Amino acid sequence: MYILAGFVLGLSSGLLTYTLAPDAAWIAPLVEYVTTPIGQIFLRLLFMLVLPLLFSALVIGIAEMGELRALRRVGLATLAYTLVVSGIAVAISLALVNVLRPGDGVNREAARDLLARGADSAGSILQTSGKSASGVDAVLALVPSNVITAMSENDILAVMFFAMFFGIGLLLVRSPHTTTLKDAIEGVFEVSMKLIGIVIKMAPVAIFCFMFNLSAQFGWDLLGKLAAFAGVVLLALGLQMFGVFPALLAFVARRNPITFFRSTREVSLLAFSTASSNATLPTSLRVADEELGLPNRIARFVLTIGATANQNGTAMFEGVTVLFLAQFFGVELDLWQQLYVMLICILAGIGTAGVPAGSLPVVALILGSVGVPPEGIGLIIGVDRFLDMCRTTLNVIGDLVCATVISAISERHAEP
Repeated sequence: MYILAGFVLGLSSGLLTYTLAPDAAWIAPLVEYVTTPIGQIFLRLLFMLVLPLLFSALVIGIAEMGELRALRRVGLATLAYTLVVSGIAVAISLALVNVLRPGDGVNREAARDLLARGADSAGSILQTSGKSASGVDAVLALVPSNVITAMSENDILAVMFFAMFFGIGLLLVRSPHTTTLKDAIEGVFEVSMKLIGIVIKMAPVAIFCFMFNLSAQFGWDLLGKLAAFAGVVLLALGLQMFGVFPALLAFVARRNPITFFRSTREVSLLAFSTASSNATLPTSLRVADEELGLPNRIARFVLTIGATANQNGTAMFEGVTVLFLAQFFGVELDLWQQLYVMLICILAGIGTAGVPAGSLPVVALILGSVGVPPEGIGLIIGVDRFLDMCRTTLNVIGDLVCATVISAISERHAEP
């Protein structure tokens, strides 16, 4: 509610300024010495915390697949399913944004001014857009020679590769020492989540500042672009929910999609109202058992892991947001940069917390890594609560689809 109030007040104040006093002398000092610094402090706090959050979440997510040893084929099938279906989801998102281009058509001079100001105030975070590797170099860059350097340079993919590799190590080595280490990393995750929760309390003021700056510069064009952005996100989520998922249910799990969606109505409503995959997990487990009749050991494993690792909706939202804001600010991303965004979104779907607004710090970090001003998140936060509810519904239903598909595959392999 407070974030929405900050969004509305910032937007209305900026639009009034744009309409009634576009050339007033007080605007430039206000933007330079008040609203921009406040917004940048908020972003820097997010940048400070998001890498520890992603690293610890990804390590724990991999390490907690301890049942892989017992389930073997189920665990590997779940991992393969997650990567493939998340890849399809992000590909759909990026294709829609490239075809529909909802961010085109704004005032390019104003966009260049904001880009220049963002580059000055965000420092090295926004200087990596020209350093993107391609081809073999891009593959080699996934493996960091020094993980500390990778963290200091905000090399997200390299840090995530190390986190996955480290999580596999914790999965393979079982000893009192590694148990203690895993507990310590869980502590890092909990502390990071708590601190990000504190930072998010600053969001109403920061969002007011972001929206004032944006609307004072871009005027009424902003509203049309915001509606176009929300429309593309909903279209992407709809294609995944009512296109990809029914196809998986019908052709892989051999289940009636209509019956499936009818059986999962309670989960959909709860996910939509809470906007939290974690809060919906107990209901998902009960529905998987009582309504879908899935084997307990498979459903428990897939749904528990999926609450943090199989977030199609979150990955789609992040992909659409990054490309939309790149178009908005006139930053053309080449094929390799879009593939880079795609990989980060897939991996971030594993490392993003299953709580309301859990993807926003990740989006801000991705924006900075491709040379787009992270303060652009202020543009989408006003509609994020509703979109968060929609993508959480997709995340949760996606977990149940995954559990249904994996159960069906396991049953067919078990047949003599």
